[in-house]
Formats: sequence, C-alpha cells, structure tokens
Amino acid sequence: MRMLSGTFTPKLDDKGRFVIPAKFWEELRAGTVVTRGMDGSLELYSQSEFERLQSLMVAQLPTLGQAGRDYVRFWVGGASQEVPDAQRRIPIPPVLRQFAGIDKELTLVGAINKVEIWDSATWEAYSAPKQEDFARGNEEVMRAIFG
Repeated sequence: MRMLSGTFTPKLDDKGRFVIPAKFWEELRAGTVVTRGMDGSLELYSQSEFERLQSLMVAQLPTLGQAGRDYVRFWVGGASQEVPDAQRRIPIPPVLRQFAGIDKELTLVGAINKVEIWDSATWEAYSAPKQEDFARGNEEVMRAIFG
C-alpha cells in the first residue's frame, strides 16, 4: 500500500464527480470505497484497504459491544464502491454528499491509508483552529509515536 498524503482542492462536476489527483491515482485506480467519516468528512479508501479493514472488524465484532456494532453499521452501511472512469473521476453518491454538506468545492486530505473528503468551507472551519493545536501538540504526539 502506498501512503496517501497531501492536500488537494478539486471541484465536483454537475454529476457529483471529482478527479482523483495524480498523486493518489496508483493506490486508487483499481477501485475505491467512499463512506462516512469523522468530524463531518467522508473517507475514500482503495477497495483492497477497505476490504482489509472490514476483515479486521469482522474478526473483532464479537468483542466490540454495542458502540462497536453501531460504528460498523454506520461505516459499512454508508459505503459506496466506485470504480474511477478513464478521466480518473469518481462520483460521490448524493446521500454521502448530503452527510458531509458537500456542494461543489472539495478539499482532499491524504491521511496515510485513506483520503478524507471535506467540503472546503467545513475543512477551513475545522482546520484553522487546529493549526495552533498542531504546533503545541507536535512534541507530545511524536513522543507517543516514537517513544
């Protein structure tokens, strides 16, 4: 799996499609899954990564409890498999666009194994106050990750 990183700002066309940035293309070209995400975003996975995560969830389902079962229903139940067309476009189904408040302007944020899809105004409102938190928390997070 290639790491998905970077931020891009494509637009939706009149059919609710956007062009996958070239940087993400190799990882996503064989097929994608778009589903509900956190904090008002959507999540875009390669088909293979989504299947891997589903397998992990299925293995843990008996121990997840009610909150875990609810999460799986929400995450998997909102998923839509999409195969990019020859112009690297994929559609975002209307129900998912409505969930994320997406109209025309998108911000795509690479997040290691997935791409977060945000309405651009929502992303700006979410990320602006996080910049200062990022600077303050960098040392703490790096210590937690690398010891």
